[in-house]
Amino acid sequence: MRRRDFIKAVAGSASLWPLVAHAQQPQPVVGYLSFTSPDERPTLVAAFRQGLQQVGFVAGQNVKIEYRSAEGKLDRLPVLAAELVKIPVTVIASTGGEAVARAAKTATSQIPIVFTTSSDVVKGGLVASLNRPGGNVTGVSLLGYELDAKRFQLLRELLPRAATIGVLVSANNPAITATLPDMKVAAEANGQRLVVLDARTEADIDATFASLRSKGVDALLITTNPFYEGRRDRIVALAKSHSVPVLYPWREYASVGGLISYGTSFTESYRQAGIYVGRILKGEKPADLPVVQATKFELLINVKTAKTLGLTVPTAILIAADEVIE
Repeated sequence: MRRRDFIKAVAGSASLWPLVAHAQQPQPVVGYLSFTSPDERPTLVAAFRQGLQQVGFVAGQNVKIEYRSAEGKLDRLPVLAAELVKIPVTVIASTGGEAVARAAKTATSQIPIVFTTSSDVVKGGLVASLNRPGGNVTGVSLLGYELDAKRFQLLRELLPRAATIGVLVSANNPAITATLPDMKVAAEANGQRLVVLDARTEADIDATFASLRSKGVDALLITTNPFYEGRRDRIVALAKSHSVPVLYPWREYASVGGLISYGTSFTESYRQAGIYVGRILKGEKPADLPVVQATKFELLINVKTAKTLGLTVPTAILIAADEVIE
């Protein structure tokens, strides 16, 4: 081989080295830890992946996602979180509440964690502060419980004669039990009496709805709870069969026939979580990423359900609604 041809050949091979090295780099792996099955809420998974894509990561192309679901069983979360740590994954996206984030945080202090939750993440100890999370955890706050005062006000406007409001909670959820005193204050500020109804299983939910009339409950407020959200069709059906006006925390309930809902946008929050995961994959540290506070709020009213209950929706609520379902 002539010297000139040899140099060209070597130079050509060298130019391919970065491409070969890049091709051999393993894809980062994102662990997606959820309380309920991702199949139950495909729009949220799609929103999360959209957020990832906005930062340049496409599932199946340059990032891999390992899904682990507790299928609604809290005791499975620690085992599933440990599985993701063992893989090991590059980042853990913990979706579906404080219990999921806490399981991930207990499993690792090294792997970055991005949560979506409705609880007070500072009071719950997930982060040191909203602006400076510290450690390996950050995420998106859906402001679930902070909106309860507004929800009681909406019930007051929709049902001015409703004196007793039932609130469906799971008493083994530390996030909700910590906020119950504030909820009672919010109800009393609207001239309402609060009745706490503990429902932790499907049988509890059925029994609670059957007992509402005997307990003098005029209307019901459903708290933010992944267990309830995974059974929203059942809860909405029970509300209809017992003719009970119910205010729900998320639009998904109103979309399947619930009377009224008020809360932040789930899909927007999951998209934001995907963006944060992507930014961490690019090298940013969770300690430097402030907790995102949800800013988009949605009020939905299902007029068809209101008519079934014999309710006339006030004009003020119809005007304020982001969506009116006929």
